[in-house]
Amino acid sequence: MKLIQKLTSEPFARAVARCMKFICYFVISFFVLCTALSFLGRQTFFLHTKTGTFENAIYAEKIHGSYPRGMTVHMGDEIHVWTNDGDQISPAIHVGLSLMYAIHVVPMVFAFWFLSRVFSNIQKRQIFTEQNATYLLYYGLLQFSVAVFVPFIKLLICWLISLVSDSQISLSTGQATFHMLFPSLVFLVAAYIIHYGVHLQDEVDHTL
Repeated sequence: MKLIQKLTSEPFARAVARCMKFICYFVISFFVLCTALSFLGRQTFFLHTKTGTFENAIYAEKIHGSYPRGMTVHMGDEIHVWTNDGDQISPAIHVGLSLMYAIHVVPMVFAFWFLSRVFSNIQKRQIFTEQNATYLLYYGLLQFSVAVFVPFIKLLICWLISLVSDSQISLSTGQATFHMLFPSLVFLVAAYIIHYGVHLQDEVDHTL
């Protein structure tokens, strides 16, 4: 019982909120770094050439081995790239890979920014506010869009790049849709609960 009281106490909750705010900042910084690495050609994919298939190939290396050197990023989807007649990867493929990664990551950057604002308000003892409800709503909607709509946008980018490039690219995506969909719905419900609580409090204040 004492442990539960300690875990639900205000000082402990504020300390956790402060920690979570900085974790959100770290996640945002990590996403920005990964996006930069993707645009630098450090995103891994399956490469099919005339001499063989390479599982962890990257655009930034001309000689593809089993494992690329240095930092790399992976989108979580299965990406296959086929070289052109000259056994080279078209620059359009690199553009497509970078765009697909950005489409996947940029909404998450904004989502974690809104979540960090919630933890910042909790740290300031501003909990049941309309602002927190809005931030949670935005977070849930962004997570929902990444889970439901972003896979179709990535498939569209993949299709367009294959049309204009002399190399070919294919994408298998949507594997994490369910894992992201459920938490996004939870945050949407949490946003409604806080909004409803604020509305009830306003009614009580006006009644008094």
